[in-house]
Amino acid sequence: MGSTSLTLLIGPAVPVPAPAAVIEALTGVSVSHDATRSGFQLSFAVSKTSTLLTTLLPAGYFDPIVTRIVVIATAGGVPNVLMDGIVTQQQLQPSSEPGGSTLTITGEDLSVAMDVASLTRPFPAMDETAIVNLILLPYLALGIVPVVIPPIVPILEAPTAGWNTQTNQTDRAYIRQLADRCGYVFFVRPGPLPLQSVAYFGPDVDVPVPQPALTINMDAHTNVESLSFTLNGLAKKIRVFTIFDPVTKKVPIPIPLPNINAFKPPLGLRPTPPARIEFDEESANLTPDKAARNILGFLLDRNNAAAVTGSGSLDVLRYGRSLAPRMLVGVRGAGIAYDGLYYVDSVSHDLKRGSYKQNFTLSRDGLIANVPVLPV
Repeated sequence: MGSTSLTLLIGPAVPVPAPAAVIEALTGVSVSHDATRSGFQLSFAVSKTSTLLTTLLPAGYFDPIVTRIVVIATAGGVPNVLMDGIVTQQQLQPSSEPGGSTLTITGEDLSVAMDVASLTRPFPAMDETAIVNLILLPYLALGIVPVVIPPIVPILEAPTAGWNTQTNQTDRAYIRQLADRCGYVFFVRPGPLPLQSVAYFGPDVDVPVPQPALTINMDAHTNVESLSFTLNGLAKKIRVFTIFDPVTKKVPIPIPLPNINAFKPPLGLRPTPPARIEFDEESANLTPDKAARNILGFLLDRNNAAAVTGSGSLDVLRYGRSLAPRMLVGVRGAGIAYDGLYYVDSVSHDLKRGSYKQNFTLSRDGLIANVPVLPV
């Protein structure tokens, strides 16, 4: 694929390099990463006599749930593990044209292995940190390394007062429920090494390291194919929490808070003002520690929408490297209002023979850059 090479590992448990017949039939690889999940799709051109249809498919080579696939793209000599996941679906589209049939393999990251069995089990005298570590322990066999950040407001109840219970839920669904309760996120991200993934439970934080700037409308320096921005005037809001005074516990005290993620400060010099007001009716009836966690959960909520969003596409060979999600990136050439740093929210990879392109989405609060210089 041009100056980009692709490595494909396929197999149950420990995948091995794909045979030549699979590589020759491969026409495209698509990988996507968003805030909570990663997915992939492999496309093959096949004929009636293709080894894929006559031998590999009947033998269970792409069987869902048991087949693991690793995709590694090497651009500029730097290997990048794009995906380590499990097949969830295969689709065959026969054609009357010779070689016109297509086989499509679809899958998700390794967190799908946590979503196949629903369990009911108690966790007495354990906080969220201990529960998540205990649930993730068996998945070390798949190379999933847990990174669990303790909640900012830990709540540990005595066994006589009650305990947390996973009730007819899959492991992935229950961990995400715990993450929502803390204002955290949970996802499994492939890499950085082959056959290794990271299971992250913690606040929605981006690595504060800027990547080379996305440049448009600057002649020979342009390195993106398309780029557009939207300013949503209704995205920002204020939520009013109510607590009672600590002495009489009868005088309500309103606390207005904006929906700004505490770990994602505005990157614009002119922040977008809130346009809506809503009232929280739950915190007043909670104990102080649970009310504090409820308020922090609002401030850390990944669904706190940014007012300014951007989307576009780029050619990796022209950009010089692949754009990584959950990091910062600069934008040049879009004008005074929209130039500056952005958070990279999601990235998808599309690889075909001789082509490696990415689609991406960006976000931030406010217009006008708050930094004088961007890395290029």
